[in-house]
Amino acid sequence: MIIFYDGNCPLCSTEMTQLKQFDTDNKIAFEDLNATDFSERYSYIDKDKAMNYLQAQKQSGEMIYGLDVTYEAWKIVGKHGWLKIFRLPIIRFFADCGYLLFAKYRHPISRFLMPNTQCSNGQCGIKPKGDK
Repeated sequence: MIIFYDGNCPLCSTEMTQLKQFDTDNKIAFEDLNATDFSERYSYIDKDKAMNYLQAQKQSGEMIYGLDVTYEAWKIVGKHGWLKIFRLPIIRFFADCGYLLFAKYRHPISRFLMPNTQCSNGQCGIKPKGDK
């Protein structure tokens, strides 16, 4: 699976870092949408749409989106048990709506939840004390 994510989103980058740690078999590739050569390497991905919601390409070539990406990625690394609830028929609708809202406001949410994080060039890290 290849996950296309916004590396300038602290919450997104944190989740990708956690996934990498659990992906001991290297079954997931992580591609930052902000990489300078992203559009050249993945011309078939609409970067503007990918910035609006998480996208991934399965090994079969099938594209998946939003919480389906999250669920499948965590399933690959064997840590998906708690996410199953979000894929149940009635809950799925509300979870997907919630995800779209989160995706739209992920940067302000990240700034609120992770105020000491700064991102540039697709890399997020903790700001040194005293930096604003």
